[in-house]
Amino acid sequence: MLPWPSPYILMIDRGGCTFTQKVRNAQRVGAAGVIIADSTCLCSAGDQCHSDPGKDCEAREPIMADDGSGMDISIPSFLMFKQDADLVKAEMLANHAVRVEMSWSLPSPDDRVEYELWTTPTDVISRDFLREFKEAAVALGKRAYFTPQMYIYDGVRSGCQGMDGQNACYNLCTNNGRYCATDPDNDLDQGISGADVVKESLRRMCIWQRYGQDDGVGVQWWDYVAEFMFRCNTEEFFSNNKCILDAMDHAKVDSKKIEQCMTDSGGLEEDAQNSILEMQLLAKDKSGVVILPAMYVNRVSIRGSLEFPVVFKAICAGYASGTLPTVCQTCSNCPDQKECIANGFCGPKKLQESVSTSTMIYSMMGLSVFFCLVSVIQQRRHQRQMEAQVKGIIAEYMPLDENNQAQSTSVAEEDGEFT
Repeated sequence: MLPWPSPYILMIDRGGCTFTQKVRNAQRVGAAGVIIADSTCLCSAGDQCHSDPGKDCEAREPIMADDGSGMDISIPSFLMFKQDADLVKAEMLANHAVRVEMSWSLPSPDDRVEYELWTTPTDVISRDFLREFKEAAVALGKRAYFTPQMYIYDGVRSGCQGMDGQNACYNLCTNNGRYCATDPDNDLDQGISGADVVKESLRRMCIWQRYGQDDGVGVQWWDYVAEFMFRCNTEEFFSNNKCILDAMDHAKVDSKKIEQCMTDSGGLEEDAQNSILEMQLLAKDKSGVVILPAMYVNRVSIRGSLEFPVVFKAICAGYASGTLPTVCQTCSNCPDQKECIANGFCGPKKLQESVSTSTMIYSMMGLSVFFCLVSVIQQRRHQRQMEAQVKGIIAEYMPLDENNQAQSTSVAEEDGEFT
């Protein structure tokens, strides 16, 4: 078979290097898309898939995810199960052309956007976002539903629970090695431990269930996270119960109900499943997130830095046509979106003050015109009054002139008689 002209879909066997590197190399040689052919059967496939000699089946589907360097990749890629890939490769080895269509379902936008953040209580990159985005969440209200997700490790799969059911990973895990987190300061003997991170993760999920699950806003959750970062986010106070209670008190969180939630879900001490943490593990496997922090809007991963403008614009872009909330119409294209949301208008306060000044100038001009008209009218009225007074004075002197003329005539007549 002759080389297929570009554009074409390239099939590559799994293994040897990362998924990202494979797709990048395919893009460089002109491929329009990539299909990664899995080399290992899933155990769930049963007799439909035949593993290569010496290879055992996989219990879970492999996660095909970006390794953090895939910003330059623009072509789509998929992972094909081994039993399907073997059929396609058999046709190509028989020198038969194979037509493959790559298609995927896009999220259907409506009048409500769903967004979720994957992070950990010790993640540094997401701190600014967690401090700042509360006002946007409140402004979006019920038009957007937020879900915080805490990233923890499955200790059983990671080998942290020994054959005897004991914790084999020291203080990185809780529940006898079931739920684990990395040590943020890489010091197992002091500082914040992985078990501390798991405990704080559970606490935050309980706060969300209590105060945010119903409305998707969770004001108290945002407040608690901000208060915790302000008061307790140090080695000394991270697991300090008094500091945590103080943070919950300032955030108006009922500490007793949160502690009850943590206990009712299964706790962290016994070799038992914790229902909330189990849900987090399932959600993590379903989402395929491997790089933290990770933001999803309408189930689509948002590329780029975790910053207020990036996330807010992505949320506003997720609404169906004609259903954009007012806050998005006003602030999504504003240079300073945080200030726009806080003030309710786009532009700094100085601009608003200048608008007020210009309004005042126009008002003064209008008043000046008004007073000018009043002045002209008053002047004309005064002139008419003056004319009326002059006419009155003249009218008073007219009879005097007539009398004087009459008297003069009489004297003249008398003088005439005596002449």
